[in-house]
Parts: sequence; structure tokens; C-alpha cells
Amino acid sequence: MKILTAVWATIAVITLSVSAEEVTPAYEVFELMSASSPSDSRSKEWQPGDGITMEVSGMAWFKESLAVAIRKGEIWLIDSPLSLDKENITYRKFASGLHEPLGLTADGDDLLVSQRGEITRLKDSKGDGTADAFLTECDGWNVSGNYHAYAYGPERDGANNLWVTLNLGMGALTNNRIGWRGWGGTIGEDGAFQPKSLGMRSPSGMGRDLAGEMFFSDQQGTWIPATPIYHLRPGVFYGNQESVESLKMPGAPFQMASFPKANVPYPEALSSAPRFVPPAVWLPYNKMGRSATDIELIDQDGRFGPFDGQLLVGEFTNSAINRVFLEKVDGEYQGACFPFMRGLPAAVIRLCFSPQGQLFVGMTNRGWSSLGNRSYGLQRLDYSGSTPFAIQEMRAKPDGFELLFTAPIDAATLSDTAFAVSSYTYKYSSAYGSAEILTKQHAVSGLVVADDGKTVRFRVAEMRALFVHELRTSGIQSTSGAKLEYPNAYYTLNRIPK
Repeated sequence: MKILTAVWATIAVITLSVSAEEVTPAYEVFELMSASSPSDSRSKEWQPGDGITMEVSGMAWFKESLAVAIRKGEIWLIDSPLSLDKENITYRKFASGLHEPLGLTADGDDLLVSQRGEITRLKDSKGDGTADAFLTECDGWNVSGNYHAYAYGPERDGANNLWVTLNLGMGALTNNRIGWRGWGGTIGEDGAFQPKSLGMRSPSGMGRDLAGEMFFSDQQGTWIPATPIYHLRPGVFYGNQESVESLKMPGAPFQMASFPKANVPYPEALSSAPRFVPPAVWLPYNKMGRSATDIELIDQDGRFGPFDGQLLVGEFTNSAINRVFLEKVDGEYQGACFPFMRGLPAAVIRLCFSPQGQLFVGMTNRGWSSLGNRSYGLQRLDYSGSTPFAIQEMRAKPDGFELLFTAPIDAATLSDTAFAVSSYTYKYSSAYGSAEILTKQHAVSGLVVADDGKTVRFRVAEMRALFVHELRTSGIQSTSGAKLEYPNAYYTLNRIPK
């Protein structure tokens, strides 16, 4: 029996990718559309969704249904996806014949979907539940046969701009010399792609925060030493030098006076090129994941637990979901990341909240591999109302950090030895990823617990700007005796508060 492990011991899951016999007290399981694992001994009874290869590559809430794009080029509408009775959940094919759709967004009565060569508007002018017009909404980037030359989006920011990000073609640099590969941009009023920023490698997920600012995930590889979450905005360079040839094109929005110095620690590289910006958050390799995907804002008025305002980030290789807390220091974003859910059955590609606060998790392993034992699936996560004991927030202070926990802490379990802090950075180079370098252990002192019993502040000696600060806790319990399910956190300290 496969047991899913999660920060939420109290989230109920409506799952479309786990055997109906695999039920634990924390989960309710519905098998609707999934790939079988080799070890399954499964009922041959027909289930809704049988016959659909649900390799999820895009999701959007659309007219009280869940619209789902799948990698083989179809879009399905799932009706009554919030039902607890699987017999009420039905599936309608809305469109087919698309070329590798990797993003989906509702726009009024239409759907916008990314294809390899364009963003397409799908219209149902007859109102019969099937798309009958496929209209080019945006194009203008280089299209090649390179396997990794993907297009993602569109995603809407708080100013109503629709953003598109473009993957580099891997292993064939000639494909990246023209046509905005490794760039992010917006859709212009004339339907043209408007390039805004560059230096991306595999920017497969986007999402906005409560302020409407857009963020995107990238993946470790050449020039990207670990998995980052970046603030997506015009006029900046994110580090991958395989994207710079497009600066020679007539539509380039700016030029770079200098390029970052290579084969040096990341902070030194950042100081060598004015437009080069650090991630808002690093997700350290394998400690937090290996390949980040979609970003989804938690904005559910407590219906999905105590983490409103934070971001959930899909994780492909480790079949997981991570959580990101952000704050602004001197006008720039930085923050901490935490594990949220582990042990999902396949690689997590897309996340989507329903209007009622349930989270849909779309998965597919196609093209790579993950720790999950299935090739695709779709899950729904419902919060049961019981709060887990977790680190809710981690904030930087001039002399250390402040932690907010989800429940009061047992003071008897707190001491200076309950917290350990180390810091490290990465090497900036064209190599595939980087080990942690320049690691340093920091003395921790001066623990102070606030009157609420949930807020703890402590000093950290010799904090370092532009380094990841890794927090390891031990022995901490709540007043009810609960242990932290995930005791570690990772704060990207771009700027030390004054």
C-alpha cells in the first residue's frame, strides 16, 4: 500500500490517481482517471473518465467546470469536479488537435491556451460546449523542432497583462540565437509578443502574489545553479546567457552594458552586471526539489488553512508541492521556502484553486521521470479545518530571523540548541547546476517568545546578503505535544533589513 505523506495530516484528497483500496484516515479517495502502477490489482468496474489519458499540462476554472489541457493536444471540461460522488463527475472534450499545450487561462467566455508556436483563443460561438474557432491570440517567437522549445502561459498579472515565457532549446544553441528563446514577455494589443526580460532556462510555471506581481519558476541546469523562483518584470536578466543572442534583434527592448562574470560565486556575479537579478527564493537542490513547475497563490480566506498570501509551487522530479513565503526588503522580494506535500503519485505540473477553495493538482511524467509510481493523474485537495503544526512564516530581521508557527510552542522544548543556521551560495557558470559553496555555520542566540506563544525571534551572527540561510530545528513541540512535520526552512537573504 502506498501512503501519501504531507504537511497536512488533515487535508482530505479527492484523488484521480490512487487505487480505490488505498485509503488512510487523512484522505478520501476517488479513482476517476489515472495511470495504473505496475503493482495495481484493480477492479475492472467502469469508472467515469476511463479511457482518458489525463497527462495534465494546463488547468483553469471555466464556467463552473475545470478545464484541463493534456499533453497530447486536447482540452477537456470536467463538470461537477467538486462532487463527493464520482458518478456526478462528467467529462466533455472541448478541443483537440493542439500542438503541445502547456498552459491554460480563462478569458471571459473563451479559453486561451499555449501551443508551441502561438497562444490560441478558443471560442464556442454556438454554445454547444465545443470549441469551433481557433484564433491566433499571440505569436512572434522562433519555433523549431527542438524537444525543449516549449511555450508557457498565458498568465494574467494584477495590471491585466498576459505573460508568456519561452523555454530554451536544449543542447542545440543555434535554436536560441533568434526568436526570444529564454525570454518572458506580454501579449500586445496587436497580438504581437512583446519581449520584456531574458535569461530564463525552463520557465515552466507562473503565478502572481496578492499585490498582483508576477513570479515564475525556473529549473536547475546550465547557468542556473539550483531551482529559483524569480520576480517576473521588465528590463532584467535572470542569468542564462544562452538567451542573449536575441538582444541583436530589432525588437529588443533594451541592451546590456555588461554580462555577468562566470565561474565565480553567485554574489560576485550579481555585482558584475547591473541588470542581473537574484531569485526571490532559491529552492535548494533535493532538499526542496529538483524541478519547480507551476505557481499558485493561496488566497482563500482561510478555506485552505492558515497560509493565505503565500505561494504553492509544483515540483516535477520529486512529485511534490512546496510552499513559499515572500516579503519585500528595500523594495526587493525575498523569502523562505518550506515543504508542503510529499509522496504524490506522479510529477506535479499544474495547480489550480476552485472558487470554493479546493486545490486541483495536475500531474504527468511524460518525457522525464519522477519519484511517483504513475505516469499521470489529477487530484483534488480539500482542507478539513484542522491546522497542522508548522512554521507558517520566516521573516528577516537586522540581526536574525523571526518565525511564526501555526500553533503555540511548548516553551520547555525551546533553547538556543533548538535552532541551527548555516548559509551558502552557488557557483555561477555554464555548468549544469552547482554544489553549495562557501558554507558557513552561524551562532544562534537570544531566543525571545512573543506573548502569542507562536512568534519566536532569535539572533544570527554574521548574516550574509545574497546567501541562502538554512534553518534546522530540533525537538520543538506545540503546547498540545505535536511535532513539526517539516522542521527545516530555507531563507534567501538578498538584503539584510536595516
